Amino acid sequence: MTQGNRAPGEARRVHIREVGPRDGFQNEPETISTPDKIELINALGRAGYTRIEVASFVRPDVIPQLSDGVEVLKGIDLPAGVERMVLIPNSRGLDNALKVREFFEDATLFVSASQTHNKKNINRTIEETMADVRVMGKRIVAEGLKFCAVVATSFGCPFEGKVPMEQVLDLAEEFAEAGATEIGFGDTTGMANPAQVSQFFEAALERLPHVELTAHFHNTRGQGLANAYAAIEAGCTSFESSFGELGGCPVPAGSTGNIATEDLVSMFHEMGVETGLDLGKVIEAAREAQSILGRKLTSHSIVAGPVLWTPAAS
Repeated sequence: MTQGNRAPGEARRVHIREVGPRDGFQNEPETISTPDKIELINALGRAGYTRIEVASFVRPDVIPQLSDGVEVLKGIDLPAGVERMVLIPNSRGLDNALKVREFFEDATLFVSASQTHNKKNINRTIEETMADVRVMGKRIVAEGLKFCAVVATSFGCPFEGKVPMEQVLDLAEEFAEAGATEIGFGDTTGMANPAQVSQFFEAALERLPHVELTAHFHNTRGQGLANAYAAIEAGCTSFESSFGELGGCPVPAGSTGNIATEDLVSMFHEMGVETGLDLGKVIEAAREAQSILGRKLTSHSIVAGPVLWTPAAS
Protein backbone atom coordinates (compact mmCIF):
# COMPACT_ATOMS: atom_id res chain seq x y z
CA MET A 1 0.00 0.00 0.00
CA THR A 2 1.13 3.57 -0.50
CA GLN A 3 2.23 5.88 2.31
CA GLY A 4 -1.15 7.61 2.19
CA ASN A 5 -2.96 4.37 2.99
CA ARG A 6 -0.83 3.45 6.01
CA ALA A 7 -1.31 4.46 9.60
CA PRO A 8 1.41 6.78 10.96
CA GLY A 9 4.49 4.76 11.90
CA GLU A 10 3.16 1.56 10.33
CA ALA A 11 5.96 -0.34 8.60
CA ARG A 12 5.44 -1.66 5.11
CA ARG A 13 5.91 -5.38 4.54
CA VAL A 14 6.19 -7.37 1.32
CA HIS A 15 6.21 -11.06 0.47
CA ILE A 16 8.93 -12.33 -1.87
CA ARG A 17 8.79 -15.68 -3.64
CA GLU A 18 12.11 -17.11 -4.75
CA VAL A 19 11.85 -18.40 -8.33
CA GLY A 20 15.51 -19.16 -8.99
CA PRO A 21 15.17 -22.95 -8.69
CA ARG A 22 12.70 -22.95 -11.58
CA ASP A 23 12.70 -19.72 -13.58
CA GLY A 24 16.36 -19.16 -12.80
CA PHE A 25 17.75 -22.60 -13.51
CA GLN A 26 15.77 -23.20 -16.70
CA ASN A 27 17.75 -20.70 -18.74
CA GLU A 28 21.23 -21.55 -17.45
CA PRO A 29 23.54 -23.01 -20.12
CA GLU A 30 25.39 -25.23 -17.64
CA THR A 31 23.76 -28.48 -16.55
CA ILE A 32 23.12 -28.22 -12.81
CA SER A 33 23.18 -31.59 -11.08
CA THR A 34 20.26 -32.74 -8.96
CA PRO A 35 22.33 -32.79 -5.73
CA ASP A 36 23.51 -29.23 -6.44
CA LYS A 37 19.94 -28.07 -7.00
CA ILE A 38 18.85 -29.67 -3.73
CA GLU A 39 21.77 -28.07 -1.90
CA LEU A 40 20.94 -24.61 -3.27
CA ILE A 41 17.22 -24.88 -2.50
CA ASN A 42 17.98 -26.02 1.04
CA ALA A 43 20.30 -23.01 1.42
CA LEU A 44 17.48 -20.74 0.28
CA GLY A 45 15.17 -22.42 2.78
CA ARG A 46 17.45 -21.21 5.59
CA ALA A 47 17.06 -17.58 4.51
CA GLY A 48 13.52 -17.17 5.80
CA TYR A 49 11.42 -17.61 2.67
CA THR A 50 7.82 -18.71 3.03
CA ARG A 51 7.43 -19.44 -0.70
CA ILE A 52 9.88 -21.03 -3.15
CA GLU A 53 9.20 -22.10 -6.74
CA VAL A 54 10.90 -25.48 -6.90
CA ALA A 55 10.06 -27.33 -10.10
CA SER A 56 8.18 -27.45 -13.38
CA PHE A 57 6.19 -30.19 -15.06
CA VAL A 58 7.00 -29.18 -18.62
CA ARG A 59 8.12 -31.92 -21.03
CA PRO A 60 11.74 -32.95 -20.30
CA ASP A 61 12.73 -32.59 -23.95
CA VAL A 62 11.52 -28.98 -23.96
CA ILE A 63 13.52 -27.86 -20.91
CA PRO A 64 16.04 -30.63 -20.05
CA GLN A 65 17.45 -28.58 -17.16
CA LEU A 66 14.19 -29.14 -15.24
CA SER A 67 13.71 -32.82 -16.11
CA ASP A 68 14.68 -33.88 -12.57
CA GLY A 69 11.86 -31.92 -10.93
CA VAL A 70 10.36 -34.91 -9.12
CA GLU A 71 13.75 -35.95 -7.72
CA VAL A 72 14.34 -32.38 -6.53
CA LEU A 73 10.92 -32.18 -4.87
CA LYS A 74 11.53 -35.46 -3.06
CA GLY A 75 15.10 -34.58 -2.08
CA ILE A 76 14.80 -31.07 -0.61
CA ASP A 77 14.46 -30.49 3.12
CA LEU A 78 12.80 -27.14 3.80
CA PRO A 79 11.66 -25.72 7.14
CA ALA A 80 8.02 -26.15 8.12
CA GLY A 81 5.82 -23.43 6.71
CA VAL A 82 7.73 -22.97 3.44
CA GLU A 83 5.31 -23.38 0.53
CA ARG A 84 6.70 -25.37 -2.39
CA MET A 85 5.43 -24.21 -5.78
CA VAL A 86 5.43 -26.04 -9.11
CA LEU A 87 4.71 -24.68 -12.58
CA ILE A 88 2.22 -26.63 -14.72
CA PRO A 89 1.81 -26.00 -18.47
CA ASN A 90 -1.22 -28.16 -19.31
CA SER A 91 -3.48 -31.00 -18.18
CA ARG A 92 -0.86 -33.63 -18.93
CA GLY A 93 1.58 -31.77 -16.74
CA LEU A 94 -1.04 -31.60 -14.00
CA ASP A 95 -1.56 -35.36 -14.26
CA ASN A 96 2.16 -35.86 -13.65
CA ALA A 97 2.28 -33.32 -10.84
CA LEU A 98 -0.60 -34.89 -8.94
CA LYS A 99 1.29 -38.19 -8.81
CA VAL A 100 3.59 -36.45 -6.29
CA ARG A 101 0.94 -34.23 -4.76
CA GLU A 102 2.33 -34.63 -1.23
CA PHE A 103 5.55 -32.82 -2.16
CA PHE A 104 4.14 -29.37 -2.97
CA GLU A 105 1.47 -26.94 -1.81
CA ASP A 106 1.11 -24.41 -4.66
CA ALA A 107 0.30 -25.07 -8.32
CA THR A 108 0.83 -22.36 -10.93
CA LEU A 109 -0.83 -22.16 -14.34
CA PHE A 110 0.22 -19.60 -16.92
CA VAL A 111 -0.62 -17.89 -20.17
CA SER A 112 0.98 -15.14 -22.24
CA ALA A 113 -1.03 -12.00 -22.86
CA SER A 114 0.53 -11.95 -26.34
CA GLN A 115 -0.85 -14.47 -28.82
CA THR A 116 2.49 -14.80 -30.61
CA HIS A 117 4.47 -15.39 -27.42
CA ASN A 118 1.95 -17.93 -26.15
CA LYS A 119 2.17 -19.91 -29.39
CA LYS A 120 5.97 -19.83 -29.42
CA ASN A 121 6.21 -20.66 -25.72
CA ILE A 122 3.71 -23.53 -25.38
CA ASN A 123 2.44 -24.08 -28.94
CA ARG A 124 -1.14 -23.08 -28.11
CA THR A 125 -3.41 -20.13 -28.66
CA ILE A 126 -4.49 -18.06 -25.68
CA GLU A 127 -8.01 -19.39 -26.09
CA GLU A 128 -6.85 -23.02 -26.02
CA THR A 129 -4.74 -22.33 -22.94
CA MET A 130 -7.54 -20.65 -21.01
CA ALA A 131 -9.99 -23.44 -21.86
CA ASP A 132 -7.55 -25.88 -20.27
CA VAL A 133 -7.07 -23.51 -17.32
CA ARG A 134 -10.77 -23.72 -16.46
CA VAL A 135 -10.55 -27.51 -16.34
CA MET A 136 -7.26 -27.60 -14.43
CA GLY A 137 -8.37 -24.93 -11.98
CA LYS A 138 -11.23 -27.11 -10.74
CA ARG A 139 -8.86 -30.05 -10.26
CA ILE A 140 -6.29 -27.95 -8.39
CA VAL A 141 -8.90 -26.53 -6.02
CA ALA A 142 -10.40 -29.99 -5.46
CA GLU A 143 -6.95 -31.27 -4.43
CA GLY A 144 -6.72 -28.59 -1.74
CA LEU A 145 -3.78 -26.92 -3.46
CA LYS A 146 -3.24 -23.17 -3.65
CA PHE A 147 -4.10 -22.15 -7.21
CA CYS A 148 -1.71 -19.49 -8.50
CA ALA A 149 -1.58 -17.99 -11.98
CA VAL A 150 0.85 -16.01 -14.12
CA VAL A 151 0.13 -13.73 -17.05
CA ALA A 152 3.38 -13.50 -19.01
CA THR A 153 4.29 -10.58 -21.31
CA SER A 154 2.03 -8.37 -19.19
CA PHE A 155 4.07 -5.25 -19.96
CA GLY A 156 5.08 -5.88 -23.54
CA CYS A 157 5.87 -8.59 -26.06
CA PRO A 158 9.12 -8.87 -28.06
CA PHE A 159 7.10 -10.05 -31.07
CA GLU A 160 4.00 -7.84 -30.92
CA GLY A 161 5.22 -4.82 -28.98
CA LYS A 162 2.77 -3.10 -26.63
CA VAL A 163 0.20 -5.34 -24.96
CA PRO A 164 -3.03 -3.52 -24.01
CA MET A 165 -3.51 -3.38 -20.24
CA GLU A 166 -7.19 -4.32 -20.54
CA GLN A 167 -6.20 -7.48 -22.38
CA VAL A 168 -3.92 -8.47 -19.48
CA LEU A 169 -6.52 -7.69 -16.83
CA ASP A 170 -9.22 -9.59 -18.73
CA LEU A 171 -7.02 -12.70 -18.58
CA ALA A 172 -6.38 -12.09 -14.87
CA GLU A 173 -10.13 -11.96 -14.27
CA GLU A 174 -10.55 -15.26 -16.13
CA PHE A 175 -7.97 -16.83 -13.82
CA ALA A 176 -9.75 -15.44 -10.76
CA GLU A 177 -13.07 -16.80 -12.00
CA ALA A 178 -11.37 -20.21 -12.46
CA GLY A 179 -10.35 -20.18 -8.79
CA ALA A 180 -6.91 -18.54 -8.68
CA THR A 181 -6.21 -16.74 -5.40
CA GLU A 182 -2.90 -15.27 -6.54
CA ILE A 183 -2.06 -13.81 -9.95
CA GLY A 184 1.40 -12.76 -11.04
CA PHE A 185 2.15 -10.33 -13.83
CA GLY A 186 5.37 -11.10 -15.67
CA ASP A 187 7.60 -8.58 -17.36
CA THR A 188 8.86 -11.57 -19.29
CA THR A 189 11.55 -9.92 -21.39
CA GLY A 190 12.16 -6.78 -19.35
CA MET A 191 10.12 -4.29 -21.37
CA ALA A 192 8.33 -2.46 -18.54
CA ASN A 193 9.06 1.06 -17.33
CA PRO A 194 8.20 2.58 -13.93
CA ALA A 195 5.44 4.88 -15.18
CA GLN A 196 3.73 1.97 -16.93
CA VAL A 197 4.10 -0.25 -13.84
CA SER A 198 2.58 2.37 -11.57
CA GLN A 199 -0.44 2.83 -13.81
CA PHE A 200 -0.84 -0.93 -14.25
CA PHE A 201 -0.86 -1.90 -10.57
CA GLU A 202 -3.16 0.94 -9.58
CA ALA A 203 -5.67 -0.38 -12.14
CA ALA A 204 -5.10 -4.05 -11.30
CA LEU A 205 -5.56 -3.55 -7.56
CA GLU A 206 -8.79 -1.68 -8.16
CA ARG A 207 -10.14 -4.32 -10.54
CA LEU A 208 -9.03 -7.40 -8.54
CA PRO A 209 -9.28 -6.35 -4.88
CA HIS A 210 -9.71 -9.85 -3.44
CA VAL A 211 -6.78 -11.52 -5.24
CA GLU A 212 -3.12 -11.38 -4.23
CA LEU A 213 -1.32 -9.63 -7.09
CA THR A 214 2.36 -10.37 -7.63
CA ALA A 215 4.96 -8.42 -9.59
CA HIS A 216 7.58 -10.35 -11.55
CA PHE A 217 10.20 -8.16 -13.22
CA HIS A 218 13.21 -8.92 -15.38
CA ASN A 219 16.28 -6.72 -15.53
CA THR A 220 17.02 -7.20 -19.23
CA ARG A 221 17.14 -3.44 -19.80
CA GLY A 222 18.31 -2.43 -16.34
CA GLN A 223 14.97 -1.16 -15.02
CA GLY A 224 14.00 -4.06 -12.76
CA LEU A 225 14.50 -2.41 -9.37
CA ALA A 226 12.98 0.86 -10.56
CA ASN A 227 9.92 -1.10 -11.65
CA ALA A 228 9.74 -2.87 -8.29
CA TYR A 229 9.86 0.51 -6.56
CA ALA A 230 7.03 1.78 -8.77
CA ALA A 231 4.99 -1.34 -8.01
CA ILE A 232 5.28 -1.04 -4.23
CA GLU A 233 4.44 2.64 -4.34
CA ALA A 234 1.32 1.77 -6.35
CA GLY A 235 0.26 -0.67 -3.62
CA CYS A 236 1.72 -4.02 -4.69
CA THR A 237 3.06 -6.06 -1.75
CA SER A 238 3.94 -9.37 -3.44
CA PHE A 239 7.04 -9.92 -5.59
CA GLU A 240 9.00 -12.68 -7.33
CA SER A 241 12.75 -12.64 -7.95
CA SER A 242 15.70 -14.96 -8.55
CA PHE A 243 18.81 -15.24 -6.39
CA GLY A 244 21.98 -14.33 -8.24
CA GLU A 245 19.85 -12.75 -10.98
CA LEU A 246 19.70 -16.21 -12.53
CA GLY A 247 17.57 -17.04 -15.50
CA GLY A 248 15.23 -15.32 -17.88
CA CYS A 249 12.81 -16.25 -20.62
CA PRO A 250 13.94 -18.85 -23.19
CA VAL A 251 11.64 -17.27 -25.82
CA PRO A 252 13.16 -15.30 -27.51
CA ALA A 253 16.82 -16.09 -27.04
CA GLY A 254 18.78 -13.47 -25.13
CA SER A 255 15.92 -12.37 -22.88
CA THR A 256 17.84 -12.85 -19.67
CA GLY A 257 17.76 -11.14 -16.35
CA ASN A 258 15.32 -11.78 -13.53
CA ILE A 259 15.94 -9.15 -10.88
CA ALA A 260 18.30 -10.47 -8.22
CA THR A 261 16.53 -11.35 -4.99
CA GLU A 262 19.42 -10.06 -2.90
CA ASP A 263 19.35 -6.69 -4.70
CA LEU A 264 15.57 -6.45 -4.29
CA VAL A 265 15.75 -7.34 -0.59
CA SER A 266 18.61 -4.89 -0.06
CA MET A 267 16.60 -2.09 -1.64
CA PHE A 268 13.50 -2.85 0.40
CA HIS A 269 15.43 -3.12 3.67
CA GLU A 270 17.18 0.20 3.03
CA MET A 271 13.73 1.72 2.41
CA GLY A 272 12.48 0.38 5.74
CA VAL A 273 10.28 -2.25 4.07
CA GLU A 274 10.13 -5.59 5.89
CA THR A 275 10.64 -8.82 3.90
CA GLY A 276 11.15 -11.45 6.61
CA LEU A 277 14.33 -12.55 4.80
CA ASP A 278 17.88 -12.78 6.08
CA LEU A 279 19.74 -10.83 3.41
CA GLY A 280 23.11 -12.29 4.37
CA LYS A 281 21.83 -15.85 3.86
CA VAL A 282 20.28 -14.95 0.49
CA ILE A 283 23.66 -13.59 -0.58
CA GLU A 284 25.36 -16.76 0.70
CA ALA A 285 23.03 -18.88 -1.45
CA ALA A 286 23.77 -16.68 -4.48
CA ARG A 287 27.50 -17.00 -3.91
CA GLU A 288 27.09 -20.77 -3.62
CA ALA A 289 25.27 -20.77 -6.97
CA GLN A 290 28.12 -18.75 -8.44
CA SER A 291 30.60 -21.34 -7.19
CA ILE A 292 28.57 -24.26 -8.56
CA LEU A 293 28.16 -22.62 -11.96
CA GLY A 294 31.85 -21.67 -12.06
CA ARG A 295 31.32 -18.12 -13.24
CA LYS A 296 30.54 -14.67 -11.90
CA LEU A 297 26.90 -13.70 -11.60
CA THR A 298 25.59 -10.21 -12.27
CA SER A 299 23.99 -9.47 -8.88
CA HIS A 300 25.47 -6.33 -7.32
CA SER A 301 24.95 -7.59 -3.77
CA ILE A 302 27.13 -10.67 -4.33
CA VAL A 303 30.08 -8.31 -4.72
CA ALA A 304 29.12 -5.53 -2.34
CA GLY A 305 27.44 -7.56 0.42
CA PRO A 306 24.62 -6.25 2.62
CA VAL A 307 24.61 -2.72 4.00
CA LEU A 308 25.71 -2.53 7.61
CA TRP A 309 22.96 -0.22 8.79
CA THR A 310 19.19 -0.42 8.87
CA PRO A 311 17.21 2.79 8.38
CA ALA A 312 14.07 3.50 10.37
CA ALA A 313 10.82 2.42 8.72
CA SER A 314 9.33 5.20 6.65
